[in-house]
Amino acid sequence: MKRLSRLLLPAALLAAIPAAAHHSYSMFDMQKTVVLEAEVVQFKWQNPHAFIEANVAAPGGTERWAIEMTSPNNLAQEGWKRTSLKPGDRVRIWVHPLRSGARGGAYAGVRLPDGSTLGDVS
Repeated sequence: MKRLSRLLLPAALLAAIPAAAHHSYSMFDMQKTVVLEAEVVQFKWQNPHAFIEANVAAPGGTERWAIEMTSPNNLAQEGWKRTSLKPGDRVRIWVHPLRSGARGGAYAGVRLPDGSTLGDVS
């Protein structure tokens, strides 16, 4: 039994590493906030994280941004619904940008088409 425990403990610890890494926000610059004037392409209400794909005006055209959100359960507690965004909605989105400079970020807040806000829009 003791031998089996010695074999299973390291395996259990190794299995926990991906779970801890999954919840890291180290790829986002949480000290910076970027405000995007965007048109929603897709709103994915899914676990473990919801996502917003949006087109953002840029010099010479548009850029596609991917915004990672928290879980639908957490978003619902903040007032979100599966139907809060739809393709074509023009919104203002506050994000913590990716450190890499790629077109993406962690959701901070949004001003919806009707002028109402969700999240941190300060």
